Amino acid sequence: MTARTLLRLTFANPASAIYLGLVGVAVAVATAVTLFARDPGFVWVLPALCAFPLFLVVALVHGAAGQPPTWLFLTELVVCVLLQSLVLGTIVEASRGRLRQRPRPRPRPAGPRAS
Repeated sequence: MTARTLLRLTFANPASAIYLGLVGVAVAVATAVTLFARDPGFVWVLPALCAFPLFLVVALVHGAAGQPPTWLFLTELVVCVLLQSLVLGTIVEASRGRLRQRPRPRPRPAGPRAS
């Protein structure tokens, strides 16, 4: 797979674009609440739930170590969301059959070659 294919599967796919848009809205709401509310509470749970299946594995790695630093939490969140977007794009493309299709060679014309 080339870098172009990975980018297309992650960002240029309609399903991936919708997923990334929803995550972006969740992050924007969480950021706004964190900046403007007196007590933001558990507002960052919503973006984490958007990245849930993979983010759960990452959270279990931390285990009893407690809450990670903010920069690590956000980095893990971004990586999990991008990986899930890639998987979602791959599933959509595979269901359409585009990953299995390969360009067919052109048939050669029958008959003698002109010299």
